[in-house]
Amino acid sequence: MTKPLLLIVDDEKPSREGLRAALEDRYDVYLAEDAATAMSLLEQENFDVLLTDFRLPNEDGMKLIARAKSLTRPPVCILMTAYGSEELAVQAMKSGADDYLAKGRMQIDELEMRIGRALRQQTLEVENVALRQQIEKKFGVENIIGESPAMQEVFDVVRQVAPTRATVLITGESGTGKELIAKALHQLSPRAKMPLVSVHCAALSATLLESELFGHERGAFTGAHERRVGRFEQAQGGTLFLDEIGEIDASIQVKLLRFLGERTFERVGGNKTLTADVRLVTATNKDLAGLVQAGKFREDLLFRLRVVEIGLPPLRERRADVPWLARSFVKEFAEENGKKVSEFTPDGLETLMNYAWPGNVRELRTALEHAVVLCRGERIAARDLPPTVRGPGAAGSVERQRGLLTPGDLTVKEGEKQLILRALNESDGNRTVAAKKLGMSRRTLHRKLHTYHLEGF
Repeated sequence: MTKPLLLIVDDEKPSREGLRAALEDRYDVYLAEDAATAMSLLEQENFDVLLTDFRLPNEDGMKLIARAKSLTRPPVCILMTAYGSEELAVQAMKSGADDYLAKGRMQIDELEMRIGRALRQQTLEVENVALRQQIEKKFGVENIIGESPAMQEVFDVVRQVAPTRATVLITGESGTGKELIAKALHQLSPRAKMPLVSVHCAALSATLLESELFGHERGAFTGAHERRVGRFEQAQGGTLFLDEIGEIDASIQVKLLRFLGERTFERVGGNKTLTADVRLVTATNKDLAGLVQAGKFREDLLFRLRVVEIGLPPLRERRADVPWLARSFVKEFAEENGKKVSEFTPDGLETLMNYAWPGNVRELRTALEHAVVLCRGERIAARDLPPTVRGPGAAGSVERQRGLLTPGDLTVKEGEKQLILRALNESDGNRTVAAKKLGMSRRTLHRKLHTYHLEGF
């Protein structure tokens, strides 16, 4: 196993040689007698640990640490000094030191323990950064695909609301991506490092949902053999996402209303009042106002839930996003299945654009997975799509429009260009009407005309 690289910087030879003798069994040790030599070594090698004296010729150890921490891959930095003081320790930490030791009181066992602890902490921080980047890549707003004005408006609201404590209600048809927006709200908030806990309310009966949300005490009901911590407690400091909120029972509506007003609750079968610092985000595909009129949902709870409401448009109202979503899904499933599929034939792209997508993005994703698996070549044709998508109505529309497409196979960008041309032809060159047909703003259409060199159309 490769030993961690350790650089010892001390202008006193007996001191640095003594440290090398004590630490070389566990570390690959390099020595330097001044800051200039040390920086030269640091720029040549990726050291894991820098152990430096405070008093050095020409430049002190704190300045060396500040320079070392500016490297692309900074080492763990520990400052040693015979001139120990609380003020110096504070200055050392401000310079970027990970730890501080007084040489006069330093024991080798303690030094090894301090170095090991600092290395473990650095490893944990690196892993946390990598994990956060993965989460941001998957759930960040920038990666929720949507070029249409409607989705850009959604993204703007998410960015504004995410940093706040406001309760959010996400509305939209099934499959529009409500849970993905909830995850983005959490990930872009100050609570991102704390738990995001999700509950699908429609999947549980009223009794089970109450226990799931608020927890229960031992003996609260038959089968409650031990205390259970509920989702509110599990989400402490983070975000609780309640999907299909329109399905909850009246008794749970009362408890939710109390929590939103007082931030308190009790476990089922308990009498101890508990508190939780939890941001509540909910979602529904139901008309909650209609449920209020029907007496099935509390109006005061609805007001509490929709401090901010984010409405997601159905895919049929943002058809300009279809090619971009399709390209993303094709890339994902091609990689998963080891297939070289990346483009669409004219009839394949037109079929996607003409279909109404009642199941929205979720249905599109499933259709593209089906198409990638069954694709006979490197381009997805209409025949590769599910029968429901390439039905008689869609096929007829493809035949009617095929004359407007150039011969041969199209990439997604080429397909979009043809769709823009078609919309302009059908609108007699009226860009405002064409933009409306395409589900994009006039400004976006102008930008795309420039991209595809169609300004003179």
